[in-house]
Amino acid sequence: MEDWRGHLEREERRYREGEIRLPDAGDERQRALTRLGNAAYGAGLAALMLDDDAAARRWLDLAARRWRESFAEAPPGSWGRPIGAVKARLLAQDWEGAQDDARWALEAGAAEADSPIGGYAAALALLVLGDDDAARRHADDIRIRDDFPAAVGDALAMIAAGTDAIGYVEAVEAVLESFETRAEYLEDIPVADTVLVLQALAERRDLVAELDSPQLPPAK
Repeated sequence: MEDWRGHLEREERRYREGEIRLPDAGDERQRALTRLGNAAYGAGLAALMLDDDAAARRWLDLAARRWRESFAEAPPGSWGRPIGAVKARLLAQDWEGAQDDARWALEAGAAEADSPIGGYAAALALLVLGDDDAARRHADDIRIRDDFPAAVGDALAMIAAGTDAIGYVEAVEAVLESFETRAEYLEDIPVADTVLVLQALAERRDLVAELDSPQLPPAK
């Protein structure tokens, strides 16, 4: 059985140690802020698996804020940080915060980015903001690329369409399988966080997929 309490304590320790050593400025600071965001996110995921919603919300909020803080000095195309911030807000059930971070991602140029990760950031942000038509265009662009997980693109497109319940279930199940069969995870926390984010967006559009996995929090 996975030691979620141990994961939480490790990530909390990583965060506190990183915070003590946080540089004052420059490239080293943005890198350190990103690592702090990663550790806070890992702690949030572990707290979700422990069914500790209050701790999860606290850590996920911190992750979103640290990633956003790091973005100003990050290299161009660092779309993983807005993506992470939006995902953290959704996992914390903070829809207002997710909308704010979604607008930030779009204002930063995600919708004009050529990279698949930029397209992912745009599709995610647009779904949060309810612009499903625009979100579907970005999802359709990235789902056919060789350098992006097709199942994630498919699930985003199905959510944006809002009408193909079977297609969504098949896509999100494929995303879950990809998590269950991989060997590496962010911060070594084996949680299917992308699945949780997709489910949160899908539920707002009355798309339902009944999923069960050791990499998902206990059903409530």
